[in-house]
Amino acid sequence: MKSRRNFIKNTGLVTGGVLSSGFDTQPLSSFNRIIGANKKLNFGVIGCRGMGWSDMRSILKNPDTDCIAVCDVDDKVLEKRSGDVEKITGTKPKKYKDYRKLLEDKNIDAVVIGSPDHWHCLMLVHSLEAGKHVYLEKPISNSIKESNIMLASAKKYNKIIQVNQWQRSSPHYREALDYLWSGKLGQIRLVKVWAYQGWYGMLDTKPDSPTPKGVDYKSWLGPAPMRPFNENRFHFNFRWYWDYAGGLMTDWGVHEIDIALFGMKVREPKSIVASGGRYGYPNQDTETPDTLQTLFEYDNFTMLWENAVGIDGGNYGQDEGIAFIGNNGTLQIDRGGWQVISEKDYQNDRKLKLETIPYQKSKGSGLDFHTKNFVEAIRNNDPNSLACGIDSGSIACINAHMGNISYKVGRKIFWDKESQNFGKDKQANALISPVYNNGFKLPS
Repeated sequence: MKSRRNFIKNTGLVTGGVLSSGFDTQPLSSFNRIIGANKKLNFGVIGCRGMGWSDMRSILKNPDTDCIAVCDVDDKVLEKRSGDVEKITGTKPKKYKDYRKLLEDKNIDAVVIGSPDHWHCLMLVHSLEAGKHVYLEKPISNSIKESNIMLASAKKYNKIIQVNQWQRSSPHYREALDYLWSGKLGQIRLVKVWAYQGWYGMLDTKPDSPTPKGVDYKSWLGPAPMRPFNENRFHFNFRWYWDYAGGLMTDWGVHEIDIALFGMKVREPKSIVASGGRYGYPNQDTETPDTLQTLFEYDNFTMLWENAVGIDGGNYGQDEGIAFIGNNGTLQIDRGGWQVISEKDYQNDRKLKLETIPYQKSKGSGLDFHTKNFVEAIRNNDPNSLACGIDSGSIACINAHMGNISYKVGRKIFWDKESQNFGKDKQANALISPVYNNGFKLPS
């Protein structure tokens, strides 16, 4: 979670399909450089209960930034965050329950989108249409089709969009990837990515109930199917239901998969096969798997994703992380630090093939460095300086959605690079695009 210098960004261009090819990395400008413009940047935050507020609070640590508007469908959340903003800035922000009204405010330069995943596409497109820069929570979308629409919209409006895959801005990840790119590990044949999250735990089944006072539930549902209000599907727990999110595969997966694919300089897999289920908590009413393994095949290596809800026993003694496994050794990295584990040379008296590196602990706040990078990119009107722009955010997101599609259809699926779909697999192809409800339509 820590950082002292900026990461680098994959600046591969969108070419009209879901995924394009090619990598071009550029170093970010110095994290400590002087910002030329003195104008205060005014922000609004849309969805401010959880990560949306964490992102906004981090942005406010930067000089000459202000939060002048907050938006949420829950009055209790609005009141609390309005007070939180006032404590930091000394001024009460405007309060909105309809994000479209917030976007009409010409004094707002940029917005933070911290809504549930199923709202991300519409909110991003509408924010860009309103001329706002955007700090977007991950995953960028709740479907492959939405990701593609968002990429096209970003290209059209040419605003600054940072995706909150903030591990890109933590310096120890860059240090680890610099080691990876040195070639010392030899041929990388397998990349492991995982999230074992014990603290999520069991969710007791609850009956449907009247909508709480002060909650605009219809607005919260938006394009999702109309259902009776249920506490388990609201606020934080939305991520365990397909209508709104993709479980741990998209919740944590995009963080880890992002670093894995960035490190290996690839975008799209050739095949995907997922297996798992609700093994840990079979009787609760959540929908996404609490236990899942997904194998992605790329040219010359495979990537294995693992997740488990309710337990912490992850690989290498870490509850989350990435491991690049090569002929000479393994590079393992997580939010706490990184290490190198050597293989033995059995042709040479079992000598170590490379020098081991003990666990190097992280320092600083990756989120704070990530938001500072965003503010600087706006100041300099330089999207290429972003640590994780919309294109980079889409790569991990789309791969994660592919994993969930394989899980849903219950078999191995194959990605057709030319047609940008799953070939003749009609069932898998039907899951590329979401179904919008309640009069909402996918942006064109």
